[in-house]
Formats: sequence, C-alpha cells, structure tokens
Amino acid sequence: MKPGKAIFQRTRKLRIRFIIPAFPTFNIYSSIAKYTTALGPVLIASVAAQKAGWDVEVIDENNFHGHAPKDSQGHPDHDYLQNLRPADVIGFYGGLSSTIPRLYELAEFYDARGTVNIAGGQHFVGENIAESLARHIDYLILGEGEQTISELMDALSGGTAVDEIKGLAYEKDGQLVTTEKRPPISIEGIVLLPVPDFSLLRHAKLSLYPVSWERGCCMHCEFCTVKSKVRCPAPDYLVTQITSLHERFHATNFFIVDDLFGQNRGFALEFCQKIKNYQDRLRVRFHFTVQIRLDKAGDQELLTAMRAAGIQVLAVGYESPIPEELKAMNKKLHPDDMIRNTKLFHRAGFLVHGMFIFGYPAMPGQDFQMSAKDRGEAFRKFIRKSGIDTIQILLPVPLPGTELTARLHEQRRIFSRQNIGWEYYDGNFQLFEPDAPLTALEMQEMAKKLMTHFYRWSSIVSICMSIFTFPTLIFFVSNLKKGWRGWFTRWRNSIWRFIGWRIICRWKNSRNQDTFREILWSAQDRLNLKQGRSESFHVPKTGL
Repeated sequence: MKPGKAIFQRTRKLRIRFIIPAFPTFNIYSSIAKYTTALGPVLIASVAAQKAGWDVEVIDENNFHGHAPKDSQGHPDHDYLQNLRPADVIGFYGGLSSTIPRLYELAEFYDARGTVNIAGGQHFVGENIAESLARHIDYLILGEGEQTISELMDALSGGTAVDEIKGLAYEKDGQLVTTEKRPPISIEGIVLLPVPDFSLLRHAKLSLYPVSWERGCCMHCEFCTVKSKVRCPAPDYLVTQITSLHERFHATNFFIVDDLFGQNRGFALEFCQKIKNYQDRLRVRFHFTVQIRLDKAGDQELLTAMRAAGIQVLAVGYESPIPEELKAMNKKLHPDDMIRNTKLFHRAGFLVHGMFIFGYPAMPGQDFQMSAKDRGEAFRKFIRKSGIDTIQILLPVPLPGTELTARLHEQRRIFSRQNIGWEYYDGNFQLFEPDAPLTALEMQEMAKKLMTHFYRWSSIVSICMSIFTFPTLIFFVSNLKKGWRGWFTRWRNSIWRFIGWRIICRWKNSRNQDTFREILWSAQDRLNLKQGRSESFHVPKTGL
C-alpha cells in the first residue's frame, strides 16, 4: 500500500464502490451498453455485499441514466458522488483495454481523496501490472476475483495480512510484490457464489440482463484471453439466476455471456427443458442470445430444445472466410462448412449474428498474400452467400497476455503505445504493421467499408416494402407460420441494418479519422526507425 494509506479500523461501516469505466468515445458498443452492463463487476460486488460491515455499490459509466449527477463531459460526477456517499475503497473494472486510460484518470481522482484503489480484469497481466501500480492503483487482483476480493476486504478492515492473500499484486517499499497464484474457482465454488445482484447498480437502466453459466474455454484461439479449463455447474445454477432476475426485476431479455453454449449437451438440453417449463407455468416468454459454435448446427434435437426455451439469436465467431486466416487463428473450420451450418441455424428458426476479424496476420512460414480489395470481396461474398442476419467486423487486437500479442511483439510489429494508446484497443483501429501487401491504412478503411456496405441507409426502403408486402401473408401464403417467419426476419434485419448505419455514422463523427491517420503515420515512422528502415511503405500518406 502506498505511503499515507492505512488499514481501516472496524469502528464504522465501510463503503466500497465498484466502477466500470466509460468507453473513450462513442463506438459500436455504446448503444447497447446503455441498456446492459458488464457481468464481472456485478458478480464481484455481489460477493462483497455479503461481507458484514460493508456498504457496496456499482457505477457503470456507460449506463448512467435519469437524474444521475453528471459532469461537463457527460460522465458520472464522481466529485459529487464522493461528497454525497464517501467511499473508502474503489474497485475498478479493467476487462477492456480501451477503457484503461479512463480507469487511470479515475484512480488518480480517488487517490487524491485518500481511497484505497483496487483493480482487476483481463488487462492486468505481464508488464501492465507494474504500469498500473504506478498509476494510482494500490492492489491488483489477478485472475478470478471472488475469493480474493472477500479476503482483501477482511484485510483492509483489520483482519488477515495482505501478503497471505493469493492472487494479489501490490508495491511494498518500492518493490513489486506478487503473491501466490490463486487457482481458478472450482465448480463447487461457483455454485456457492451469490446470484448476481443487479440492484447494486446505481442510476442504471437494464433491459438486457447478462448471465453466466460456464467459466473458461477449451478452444485456445490465439487472439483470445480466455484460456482456463471449462467448468460448468449443473443447469439449476443458470435456471436460478434467470428465474431470480425475472421475479425481482421482471427481466425477460437475457444474454448468456459464456463463449460456447451447448458444449455440455446433456446440461444444455436439461436447461432448455427446465426454463421452458418455467415459462409455460408462468405464461411468460423469455428471449435469449447465446454464443455458440457452428458445429452445433447439425444437432437437431438441441436446436429444437433451444428454440422452445426462447433462444432466438445465435452469436457465432466466424472470424474469417479465408482458410489461411482460420488456420492462423487455430480455427478448425472450412468456409463451405460455415455457410452450410449457418443455413441449418436459419432453417431451425434462429437469427444469426456473425462476428469477424479482418486482416488476421499469417503465421510464420505461411506462404500467403492477399490484397485488401480481394480480402474485402471474400468477406462480402461469404456474408451474402451465408445470409447472416447481422454482423460485426473488427480489426485484430493484440490484447495483453495472448499468443497473438507475443507473436507480433517478437516480430516487432506492434505500434508503440507512445503513439497509439490503450484507448484505441477496441477493434476499430489498426494497431500493428499488417502482412504485405496490406497497408495499415488499407486495413483501417476496408474494415469500415465492409460495415458500411452491410449497414446502409437504403435499408429504410426495405422496411417500407416489408410493410406493404405484409398483407400477402394473410391472403396469398399457404403456410402462414413459415411466411410470417420469413417476413419478420426480413423486416427485423432491415431495421437493424438501418440502426447499424446510424450507429456507424455516429461513430465516424465521434472520432477524428484524419487525426488517427496522422497518429498511424507517426507510429509507422517510429516502428521503421526501430527496425532500421528509412521509409514508411506500409502507411502511404496519400489516402486510398
């Protein structure tokens, strides 16, 4: 702990405020973030709320509504909040690297007011640990934090010694101290955790509730930070979360945030049956979005059970329609199989949201080159042929702690953070020197073009046409159920494409694209100098 801060004495009730930092500016996630929240901080806060002698609250800066106190930037007014309800401890969520500059800004603010600052999240690995402890953070929670936060709160209120707590990093006498690594929480431990308490959120408005069932992922994708062993409790664990949220908050719209729904087939079928029975008994209808692998498309029994349970939207990580890129990502998929399985999902009645990464760097030794134009055409052709309902196309992000970051760092391709800071690590900006013959600017522009090609203003015409063609369902369609499904899908997709166009337009206006071009040029020049090159050939200073 930094000089001047002492362990609290248990003479009064203490307050801990968890903060989810704001996105740096408006981005493609901002609209939905206004009506949902990050699940991790709520889980940690729910554990903290069980501690006697503590008052707990959560502030989500991206979901801060109503008459909530705001500063001149539209962010929560933390000066007012701290005067109104003084917090002794602040817990910062560092799950998104793009929000780290805002996290450091808030840490400095609260540090000046004498709080103990704690942070946790996937960003804090490797060299980022020392960086954050130098930026007004007193303690870092490393790895899964439910048990660690409980023990740290005991230590701060005069209980156990800090150095006996597993999974912590802090400074002591000017030296970095990292305690023994805490193993991932077991299935038995997960079951004993409290149901996430969304009432701890202040000034938030939720219409989409995140819930979680599994921990970890077995796919080992090169670009992903989720690597731990899969741990999945029995279905009642998830059923309890959902039914509790409905009974407390009348929630009906849920996002199951786990990476791979249905990996435990028996559990998935049992969950679907139980949640269907609950809805039938209460005469209510839930709407679920899940993330799922394409290989589940051939399991008709599972798909039928999912539809009956209220699962409507499938978020699928296609990543790329280019076989060489899929191989580099450790994805054992083929584009033709991806298209065929997508059609099976559609035939079962699901809406499919496709998630892509544009311009993924080839592995060393791969003899593969492809222009930005040809890559863009491959993406457009695949999306059109598969009939994916909605998409997101992001650029590769060298996230802290991933194999991709280690590979690019070894190849000395990542642009210096002296030029391109953490705030740009959201998938919308080029962060490293791409494979030849691509240029950084081409990567930046083509990803944007693909999104604007899919989400366009002309979708308003399709919306109007759908309204005019609606009577044909009644008078000319023999299979009314099938006709309704087709009409609704077209109408719904047209609306989402128009909304997506508005979001992209707002994103373009919120970021000064010309300014980032200058930043990109400067970053490339610095990289060239570091590598001993005399000229910048990957970022032409003439546009496209």
